[in-house]
Amino acid sequence: MVWEGIIEFTTVADLNSFTSAAIKLDTSVAQVSRKVASLEKQLGVKLFNRSTRNVSLTEAGRVYYAQCAPALAALQDAELMVTELQRVPSGLIKMTVPVAFGEAFVAPLLNRFLKQYTDISIECKFSNDTVDIIEQGLDLAIRIGHLEDSSLVAKKLATRQLFVCASEDYLRKHGEPKVLDDLKAHACLVGSHSYWRFHWKGESRVHKIQGRIKYNSGNALRHAALEGLGLVQLPGFYVRNDLEKRKLIEVLADHRDEKEAVWALFPSNRHMAPKVRVLVDYLGQHLEDG
Repeated sequence: MVWEGIIEFTTVADLNSFTSAAIKLDTSVAQVSRKVASLEKQLGVKLFNRSTRNVSLTEAGRVYYAQCAPALAALQDAELMVTELQRVPSGLIKMTVPVAFGEAFVAPLLNRFLKQYTDISIECKFSNDTVDIIEQGLDLAIRIGHLEDSSLVAKKLATRQLFVCASEDYLRKHGEPKVLDDLKAHACLVGSHSYWRFHWKGESRVHKIQGRIKYNSGNALRHAALEGLGLVQLPGFYVRNDLEKRKLIEVLADHRDEKEAVWALFPSNRHMAPKVRVLVDYLGQHLEDG
């Protein structure tokens, strides 16, 4: 395969200008023209239609560009990847995580990570808003559950399972709900949303709940449940130990919703920066399923 002149050719094709290509490549217009002309001679085809004002690809040029651009990008990727292998991950990582989940489970891992990677610093925004990480200039977002279609790349870090549970004292006084409609007669501890999620008749569904306590904190809801103030639906991250020790008792187990994923999201550039890659790998290794 002929390689000489391909960089010049693809740059002119991208910018529709020999002058702009020369500026980008930090060379002269004459040098770019010579390289493209040499390539055309070797291929035996005309790649560009040229006029005093416009430059456009010929049909042969479009076909050749469609094959050259990915190949050139792959070579550049390979070169960068080999270079990155020699680099120590360093620099600032700007990221966002959900508030309660981030504070309870991600932040402790970030602290351990920073002790290991002393050349990396982290700026983390704890927010339940679905921010545009590209617009906000962020490197990484941690999100839970269903993802909307986007240009972002997603990597699954862990899974979580939702449990409906209550203290033994509460269930002794108020009885155990057997079907979803029984929830109407119970004190439900409400989180950020006024509904709970269940698996019913072969599909996921939401069920509206109400109660006199509403906290936007998983830890606060867990403590209220331990005090016998009502039923709660929380991920296993919060209640698994309590369930194992029978401080909390699961109910409606037959209607547990399917597990949902915990995701790392990052821009769809061809390369993930070494600093981000090592953090994503670290979280994937140490973030336990909940």
